Amino acid sequence: MTEDSPIDFLVALASLPYEQLPAKPLRLARQSLFDWLICGLAGKNEPVAQIIHTYAEAESGPLACASLFGGDMASPRLAALSNGTISHALDFDDTHFDHVGHLSVGIFPAVLALAEKDDLSVAQMSSAFLVGAEGAIRLGMVLGVSHYNCGFHQTATAGAFGATMAAGRIAGLDAEAQLRALSLCATFASGLKSQFGTMGKPLNAGLAAANGIEAVRLAQVGFSTARDGVFGPQGFVETHTDNPDLSALRSDVTNLSDFSFRFLSNRYKFHACCHGLHAMIEGLLDLRARHSFTADNVARLELRTAPRWLRVCDVKRPATGLEVKFSYVWLAGMVISDRATGDDRTYTDVLAADAGLSNLAARVEVLGDASVGDQQAEGTVFLRDGRSLPFRHDLAHPIPAEALRDRLRQKARAVLRDEAGPLLELADGIYDAPETVSARQLGALIRRRG
Repeated sequence: MTEDSPIDFLVALASLPYEQLPAKPLRLARQSLFDWLICGLAGKNEPVAQIIHTYAEAESGPLACASLFGGDMASPRLAALSNGTISHALDFDDTHFDHVGHLSVGIFPAVLALAEKDDLSVAQMSSAFLVGAEGAIRLGMVLGVSHYNCGFHQTATAGAFGATMAAGRIAGLDAEAQLRALSLCATFASGLKSQFGTMGKPLNAGLAAANGIEAVRLAQVGFSTARDGVFGPQGFVETHTDNPDLSALRSDVTNLSDFSFRFLSNRYKFHACCHGLHAMIEGLLDLRARHSFTADNVARLELRTAPRWLRVCDVKRPATGLEVKFSYVWLAGMVISDRATGDDRTYTDVLAADAGLSNLAARVEVLGDASVGDQQAEGTVFLRDGRSLPFRHDLAHPIPAEALRDRLRQKARAVLRDEAGPLLELADGIYDAPETVSARQLGALIRRRG
C-alpha cells in the first residue's frame, strides 16, 4: 500500500484488489447491504421520500437510469441523493462509533446508482462499500471529536469521502482520477447536526452519496483540482477540525497482509431512534426482564451517558415524532411503560404529546459522565417501594455473526411486515452467494410499490 501521503493512502485503500479483502469484513458489508435495504424499503412511504421523489424525477429527465426506493428512476446523482435520504428517514440504519456516523446510508446509494448500469454483482458492490466505509471511518477519526462537537454531521462529511472512494471503485477510476475525485469531494462535503429532528438530517446522508457521485463524474471528465484538497493547506481537514489526528488514518496498518478493518466494529439498530439512545434502551429492557416493576412504581430514573450525546439526543420536550427519536426522557418512558421502540410507526406527533410519557419524562434525570463511553449507558431506577435497581449496557460487545443475521431478518419482518417477502427471498444470495445477485435485481426490488 502506498503511504507517500495521507491522500495516497486513501487512494490505495480504494483500489485494494478483491482477493486481498478479508472474508469477515466482506460478510459484514453484505449484512450492511441487507440492513440498508430494510431501512430504505421501510422509509419509502415517509413524507420526505415523496418530496425527494418529486424533486429527483423532475430533475432527471432522459438521464433516468438508477432506481429509487418505492419510485421510478432518476439520474445516478439524484438517485443517490434520494436513496440516501429515504434510507435514513427512519434513523434505523447502522452506526460506527469510531467516527460517530452512519455508513450504509451515505455509501450504498452511490454504489447502487452506478452499479445498476453495468449490472454488477453484490460481491462487487460490497467490496466497493467496504473500502469506502473504511476510508470514511479512518478520516472521521482524523477529524476527531472536535469536528463532531463543533456541529458537523460526519455521516455527511467523512461519509462523502467514503462514497467517493466506493463510487470511484465502481466506476473504475485509476489512481490519478481517484485522487482528483477525493480532492473535489473536499469542496462538496457538508452536513450539520443542527438539522437533527428535521428532514435535513436524512438529507445529510443523501448529500454524502450524491457528492460522491458528482466528484467521481467530474474526475472522469478531467476536472482539475488541488493536488490534495483533503489533507493539504486549507484543505478539508485543516478547515474542519481544531485537532486533527493524522496517526489515526494508518493506525493498525503496517502492510496489506495484516490490514485491520475497523469496519468490523460497525453496529446495527434494532430500535427506530438515534443510536445514542440504544445503550439506555437495551439496559432498561434487560432490567425489566430481570425485575418486576411498572411505570407507576417508578419514583425516578437517573441516567448517566457520554457528554457528547447531550447535544444530540437529550430533547426534553419533543414536539414531533421525529424529535422523540432524539429524546432520552421520552424513550426511557416508552421502555418503562412497555411501548414498542423497534417499530418506526410508533414515533408520531401524537406520541410526542402523550401525557403519560410527559409525566414519566419529568421523573428522568439525564447526566453527562465523562467516564461513560459513547456506546455505554449506566443508571439507576428508583422504585416507590424503596428498591434501587442499577443497569448498564455496552453496545461495543459484538453480536455473533449468525445471531446478527437472525436479528436483521427479524427486523425485516417487524418493519416491513407483509412486504418483507421479496427481500427475504434474496437474503441467502446476498449473504452466501453474492456473485449470483445483481445490482439490477436490487434495483427492481427497491422500485416495488407497497
